[in-house]
Amino acid sequence: MAFQLPNLPYAYEALEPHIDARTMEIHHTKHHNGYTSKLNAAIEGTDLSSKSIEDILTNLDMNNMAVRNNGGGFYNHALFWTILSPKGGGTPSGDLAKAIDDAFGSFDTFKEKFSDAAGTRFGSGWAWLCVHKGGKLEICSTPNQDNPIMPGVGCGGYPILGLDVWEHAYYLNYQNKRPEYIDAFFNIINWDEVSKLYSKNK
Repeated sequence: MAFQLPNLPYAYEALEPHIDARTMEIHHTKHHNGYTSKLNAAIEGTDLSSKSIEDILTNLDMNNMAVRNNGGGFYNHALFWTILSPKGGGTPSGDLAKAIDDAFGSFDTFKEKFSDAAGTRFGSGWAWLCVHKGGKLEICSTPNQDNPIMPGVGCGGYPILGLDVWEHAYYLNYQNKRPEYIDAFFNIINWDEVSKLYSKNK
């Protein structure tokens, strides 16, 4: 197997009450696990089987829907788990905080724009905070399991924060109230990890 389902860095119930344990368990063991298995099946016996997920997605043939959907699903969720933490919330500091102020004027404005990107994404998809070379930040959203490192998606840059707005990410607890889920997300963001990704990829 080329890719393995990553373990979560916390227990399924650790993010409660913001994300409930049952949702986390289903999301991880069913959805992410499914993307992982289908990605491995899609690349088995091809030259992609020896490449990293970043290499696969950066150079992806966007017409290869099996790898696009399942590779995106594998990558997006692997990032998502790491930028959540039961000790999260608050606001970023240091270089990332300055970059947010430079790009958006204030953290509150960033939060508003990010929440809008997540809330207005029609159907299923993701909202992203990306860093471009040189350190400039940009907010965007993508449909389905697309992400900013794929060719031609439009956001560009490297994703350092992502929010899953597929209904499977929140429906058990929030039903159709996506804005409440988006608000809750800000209570569990692991800004230390986001800052590390910013510093590494700017």
